[in-house]
Amino acid sequence: MSTDARAGLWAQIRADWHAHERDWTRPGFRALAVYRFGVWRMGIRPKPLRAPLSVLYRMAFRYVRNHYGIELPYSAEVGQGVVIEHQGGIVIHGNARIGDGCIIRQGVTLGNRRLDRPFDAPRLGRGVNVGAGAVVLGDVEVGDGAVIGANAVVLRSVPPHHLAVGVPATIKPLDE
Repeated sequence: MSTDARAGLWAQIRADWHAHERDWTRPGFRALAVYRFGVWRMGIRPKPLRAPLSVLYRMAFRYVRNHYGIELPYSAEVGQGVVIEHQGGIVIHGNARIGDGCIIRQGVTLGNRRLDRPFDAPRLGRGVNVGAGAVVLGDVEVGDGAVIGANAVVLRSVPPHHLAVGVPATIKPLDE
């Protein structure tokens, strides 16, 4: 394990700490720290050295999932400065991509829509704001700066700087 790799992990965790208002007790920060550790440990070679870290990751992942209600697997792609605002009921698909500076609130689901296409997952651009209870399902792309309203069910792509509200979501420009 190189010093650069360790520095990279700590730099990412420090950036997440700053995004979470320098409060290490926030569940969203803790979930992201466990996620970053899970991604980092996959770079450890050879595999026998990775095994104890994998056990530690799985224990921490289960703790965050069961205690805080935030399911964020290491296989998802999460950008820098992402804020998980509140704990509870957050489920993120393992193939989901979340861009830099996104805000995710409680009760959000980013998942697949069809059982016969298990790898289809949402992709959030930069600066996307996802409201409480929102559901984004399937091979959906949410553009940069878009806003997904509380309890919206998004089943189709949202262009950049647009608002998605309702069930199923109606898409409107943010300027309206």
